[in-house]
Amino acid sequence: MSNQGYDEELRDERAYVAALYERLDRERARAQARFRGALGEPGLTLVERDADVRVRARETTRLNIADNGLCFGRLDALSGETSYIGRLGLFDEENAYEPLLLDWRAPAARPFYVATAASPENMRRRRQLHTVGRRVVDFTDEVLGRPGDTERGDAALLAAVNAPRGAGMRDIVATIQAEQDEIIRLGHQGVVVVEGGPGTGKTAVALHRVAYLLYTRRERMSRSGVLVVGPSPLFLDHIGRVLPSLGESDVVFTTTGGLFPGLRATAEDSPEVAKLKGSLKVLDVLAAAVADRQQVPEEPVPVELADVTVELDADLAAEARLEARRSGRLHNEARAVFREHVFALLAERAVVKIGEGWLTEADEGAWANLRVDVLDELAEHEELGATLDALWPELTPETLLAPLYMSPRRLAAAGTDPALFRADGAAWTVSDVPLLDELAELLGRDDTAERAAARRRAAEDAEYAEGVMDLIQLDREEQDEDLGLVATDLLYAEDLAGRFAERDPRDLAERAAEDRGWTYGHVVVDEAQELSEMDWRVLMRRCPSRSFTIVGDLAQRRSAAGATAWGPVLAPYVADRWVYRQLTVNYRTPAEIMAVAGALLTTFAPDVRPPESVRACGVRPWSRRVTDDDLPAAVEEFARDEAGREGTSVVIGPPGVLGTIPPSAAKGLEFDAVLVVEPERILAEGPRGAAELYVALTRATQRLGVLHRDPLPVALSGLAEGGVLARAAHRRFL
Repeated sequence: MSNQGYDEELRDERAYVAALYERLDRERARAQARFRGALGEPGLTLVERDADVRVRARETTRLNIADNGLCFGRLDALSGETSYIGRLGLFDEENAYEPLLLDWRAPAARPFYVATAASPENMRRRRQLHTVGRRVVDFTDEVLGRPGDTERGDAALLAAVNAPRGAGMRDIVATIQAEQDEIIRLGHQGVVVVEGGPGTGKTAVALHRVAYLLYTRRERMSRSGVLVVGPSPLFLDHIGRVLPSLGESDVVFTTTGGLFPGLRATAEDSPEVAKLKGSLKVLDVLAAAVADRQQVPEEPVPVELADVTVELDADLAAEARLEARRSGRLHNEARAVFREHVFALLAERAVVKIGEGWLTEADEGAWANLRVDVLDELAEHEELGATLDALWPELTPETLLAPLYMSPRRLAAAGTDPALFRADGAAWTVSDVPLLDELAELLGRDDTAERAAARRRAAEDAEYAEGVMDLIQLDREEQDEDLGLVATDLLYAEDLAGRFAERDPRDLAERAAEDRGWTYGHVVVDEAQELSEMDWRVLMRRCPSRSFTIVGDLAQRRSAAGATAWGPVLAPYVADRWVYRQLTVNYRTPAEIMAVAGALLTTFAPDVRPPESVRACGVRPWSRRVTDDDLPAAVEEFARDEAGREGTSVVIGPPGVLGTIPPSAAKGLEFDAVLVVEPERILAEGPRGAAELYVALTRATQRLGVLHRDPLPVALSGLAEGGVLARAAHRRFL
């Protein structure tokens, strides 16, 4: 294309995209007006109005996010038809069926991501539009179907992977690759496992798959939301802007340590303890621990009544306990059964004593009345009530698990390893969260008092509403104007009472995050190889439909309780009804760095093939040996030099080394420059030290350096090291 032809087409593209923004602005203004109208729309119930407001707010948010990169591509079909691809769909105002801009998730947009020279998908040309703000500054063309061209030459992709990293992950709607697109649009409605090495875009694929599912299954999934589980708070901060940038907000982000509402655990157990807590064998321990709290008295307990004293002994309590356990109710729900049987058995003893000598078998009415009186007295007996509370206490997961950890006797009674003992039982760790969640299932709730209170409130509300209705003497027009009521609203007093009830103002994500019983429409699990068997039980409870996108890399597993294969993890829940996909291309890590990391990979996972990098950066990774005294200054030098460069940097080292973050905290993150400190100590710490170091080495997108005090591990011999050479390499790195 000549310069003149290029300039003319650039002007045309600028004009078209400018028109799209004008269309967006008009639609956004109308959406904002509809939102304001929904807030005060008459004739709707509060529930209807609330639903309408939420819909309008979501619509406004969807339009607001499109300002940046509204349109990024164009497809020219062999038929002569032209389609523009962008963040959302826009249609002609006069003809709503005529698309001006295709949503990237629409089926018609798929060729933009999958067409190749060998398989052009009936397309003649693919054009990438490069924009700054609302202005098209450049474009690149790829002619499809030309003989001899078998690969997609993607300048936009290389520009994206070479660009300096910002504060968080960016969406990849403009640069989705064919193998990624196939997974994003996969029609399987159950469990999809996506495995890939460092830099293959697993996380980006999972998040874009969520956006795609919300687009194609909006009616079902928007009612229940999506749960995204990541390895660390840093990771969640890193990915947190992706889905909002795609217009999706009904998403809860959490770590496994945050899956139990009200708790945000970050501390980790030792590998030995984490493995014990993560195994399904702990289910028997928890059940035994619950049973251990259902006691019988060691010595008979006298119960003094007005006319007689009876004893609550071990045999009587054991009989009542057996009946409560046979009821099939959960622990807290069965408390009422236990108490009722204790009362019944004590009443039987008391009535016999009281009636002995003056009542005969013929005095059935007197016996019955006496029994009622005794039962009433037992029910109000404060000392007996306190005793029964001690024998069969109402428990929360926390009040059961903390004392269990603090008591060698209770641990022994539950049949578990003494290694679970700790002095501070409530010092919760990440591995405790699935146990607390499991206990919530085992314990249940004693909601007898709540149900009674709810019945009282309902009766009071109905009485109040009837009084309000008696006072309302307005005509139909006045009702509509002043109260937003229509005739059908006044048919039942209970409905009117509901109008004055307190409503929950939280959005879906807030409500879901605070409700342990909430079930999600879809769940994304990142770094899934780290999850224990008990973690999976929690997540499967959160999604009964078993709609999951699971991403991970078994070679990067660091947790002793984590997965070694996907089949055994999923079999208890979905048998073999899951699909597996693999990502093979590394878009993040340059070839120079991947060569070093790949050499390490062969030492601990020789059967795993590292992903192939799409690019080289031209900078060779370096290493330098330092003394204890030199180390702080070397780290400071790295930080100072990187502060003057565009992009991000990080120092990764063993836990406890000042100024570093551990490899576990860097999982899933990416930085322009990475300095790894004391790799020999990372290798030496824990059974998965090599996997930890592999994670650390593969976080860099441009530059990698290593500082070591002991001799460099053999697996890292590919690094340049030694005297002047190390410093020269360091200068090239900077």
